Amino acid sequence: MNAKMDFTNKNVVITGGSTGIGFATAKAFIDAGAKVWITSRSAENLETAAATIDNPNLHTIVSDTANVAGIAVLEKAVAESGDKVDVLFLNAGIAVFAPIASATETDFDAQFNTNVKGYYFTLQKMIPHLKEGASVIFTSSTVATAANSGASIYSATKGAVNKIAQIAANELADRKIRVNLLSPGPVETPGFDKATLGMPKEAFSSVTALQRMGRPEEIAKTVLFLASDDASFITGTELLADGGYLTYATK
Repeated sequence: MNAKMDFTNKNVVITGGSTGIGFATAKAFIDAGAKVWITSRSAENLETAAATIDNPNLHTIVSDTANVAGIAVLEKAVAESGDKVDVLFLNAGIAVFAPIASATETDFDAQFNTNVKGYYFTLQKMIPHLKEGASVIFTSSTVATAANSGASIYSATKGAVNKIAQIAANELADRKIRVNLLSPGPVETPGFDKATLGMPKEAFSSVTALQRMGRPEEIAKTVLFLASDDASFITGTELLADGGYLTYATK
């Protein structure tokens, strides 16, 4: 992989791009010369992200991709820009952990709406705006494969995402559009901290082979690799960036 990726004159759309992995990835693409749109449900988070990155190539869109109306806002903004999209990073997601015995319908619907319905219909609505040879990347998770207690709903959403991405890779291949999955392990993000309800980070560090949590910037570099020409023969694939979680946790 090149020491520095070059995405000059490339157009990138990132859902859930105002914090965590999405924000780190937006910054990495901006640093690599791309024009980037990021979405969030929170105008405040978008304002903070824009002020932090402070670059005219960053564009923010208040859009809740958990519903079709919110996705339409994103589609309209991209269509009106007149730019075809080179990279679509489907990253907006939520996680709520509870055992099956006490999980609620509200938590079920919220996670499936954001993590599955949101990805599915964002991809659908953005297909006409993707450039031939574009790269689509889904944020999945190691929990799609693992069987962690309390993660039944979240794991199910990521399992669904994996299958959607694999089929999309076949359906879009005639336009030379590559579709891949990125599955992080435990990563130090605000969203991760909220989802784990205050559990100590040491608990998650101890189940990775590297004995630490990942950093958003490390995941961002992996996204740029999958989006780059260095990954030109990779499609329909899940790339783990988990510090050895799936290997170590089951040994």
